Amino acid sequence: NIGVQDAFNLGWKLARVVNGTARDALLETYHAERHPVGARVLRMTMASVALRRPDDRTNALRETVAELLRGDEARKRYAAMLSGLDLAYALGEGHPLLGRRMPDLDLATANGKTRVYSLLQDAQPLLLDFARITRAQDGIKRVECKSEGAWALPVIGTVAAPSAVLLRPDGHVAWVGMENDAGLREAIARHLGGDG
Repeated sequence: NIGVQDAFNLGWKLARVVNGTARDALLETYHAERHPVGARVLRMTMASVALRRPDDRTNALRETVAELLRGDEARKRYAAMLSGLDLAYALGEGHPLLGRRMPDLDLATANGKTRVYSLLQDAQPLLLDFARITRAQDGIKRVECKSEGAWALPVIGTVAAPSAVLLRPDGHVAWVGMENDAGLREAIARHLGGDG
């Protein structure tokens, strides 16, 4: 799974640079985003292997870890770590969705009902406008939509429903607009390598 994520992270960035829709500097974000993920997977693998040693100390540690994981919150956090749902790139501060993979929410659009991930299938940046606060941006697919359902999300819980969300081609949230499009052009420049 990590190899696929690495390839997709680099792939969409390479595609934008080769197509001339992003500056070369976008490629420099690959290491900053993916190296910590790889290091974390290595640490988790080492811990998992260490917990399999057949000695009394490791048995005691394994029992303690199992006891700690009996609580709902601890189990949810551990499951999120294993699945990668807790991954959040450092794409800014503010709304808890920033830097996280956008959940596959049900959406209502002018073309009917759809889901977020189906709108990402062409591997292009996507601007979901829930409150008509944005304008079309060059090279970014803009969809006016309504969210059908609660914004109770894995790992982070219930969040304030945004007015608009900019998604990178890998589905990570690059910008969240709450009442207006302030900061959108800067987010496009910074996180998609565009001119802003």
